[in-house]
Amino acid sequence: MKPIKLGMMLGYSGPQLKLPIERIKLAEKLGYDSVWTAEAYGSDAITPLAYIAAHTSRIRLGTAIMQMAGRTPAMAAMQAATVDALAGGNRVIAGLGMSGPQIVEGWYGMPWGKPYHWMKDYITIMRAIFKREEPVSHPGKQWPLPLPGDREGAMGIGKPLRSILHPNPDIPIWTGSGTELMVKLTAELADGWLPLGWTPRGMDMYGDWLKAGFEKAGNGKSFDDFEIQAGIGVVITDDVQAGIDSFKPVTALYAGGMGHKNKNFHKDRMIKFGYGEAAEKIQELYLAGRKEEAIAAVPDEYVDEQNLIGPVNRIRQNWAGWADSGATGLNISTKQDEAIELMADLADTRGQLADAG
Repeated sequence: MKPIKLGMMLGYSGPQLKLPIERIKLAEKLGYDSVWTAEAYGSDAITPLAYIAAHTSRIRLGTAIMQMAGRTPAMAAMQAATVDALAGGNRVIAGLGMSGPQIVEGWYGMPWGKPYHWMKDYITIMRAIFKREEPVSHPGKQWPLPLPGDREGAMGIGKPLRSILHPNPDIPIWTGSGTELMVKLTAELADGWLPLGWTPRGMDMYGDWLKAGFEKAGNGKSFDDFEIQAGIGVVITDDVQAGIDSFKPVTALYAGGMGHKNKNFHKDRMIKFGYGEAAEKIQELYLAGRKEEAIAAVPDEYVDEQNLIGPVNRIRQNWAGWADSGATGLNISTKQDEAIELMADLADTRGQLADAG
């Protein structure tokens, strides 16, 4: 069994952007493999990575995720390549994904369209830009390059171009996804996956989709060539119930209100994991403005399955399921330095760092 790599998940900012640089440095010192930023409709995912790169030397820099609706594929490639160059090379992971249609159309002002074609065109164009083998052209359904002259407002004189910057040609591209179609596409085209929901049951739930994507790639691709970086919250506390309760407001927000009533991927995830009745109740209460009741309706078991919560001995005991889950890495969300240290011990990242050195 391969050792599990650890990442540190920062997410996106609240009202103020404050990066925990000292905790990031601690994670790097302890052998963490990566640090990850995110974006929704506040802070962006790329700018913080440039700042983090200036304060670190080795840790990989990932986006989980860059919103595809917020930039063109060419700009996503330029941003990833620029930060990678500033960071010394071979450090950036370009994680891509779609938010829900409320954000895509309400914040970015882009039509929802077909996420499958967004992702397929994005990955294809970005790889071509990174490789720099020839001027980039792509007959995509979502992002054709050059822009066809029959598009409204187009002059029809665009020409294929090649990046002025000579980037790392092998910047890895990962995706954040959770539906069957998108997970299969991820396994077919991407280098790694940021699951929208993973637990020790993850491979039983998603393994067949991943295998189907590998088969479609048609190049012998397998789990050996692919990274799966699951997200997990870690809270060390003697009060297990209080720890579980601390996750419920965010769970209720995402399952209940982060998306339209008829299009909420987080609610769909809860249903897929066997909590359909609770998911419906949470959404109904949340959209009715009864947020405290929605929070109270989040099942303890749902929270506990997706996180490591409790005293150190309980976390050590529950770690075994994650270590054997089939994920190649875990993105740790925590505000505790002691949790960063505990996870380093459980995953033996110090030993991994020594072996790599």
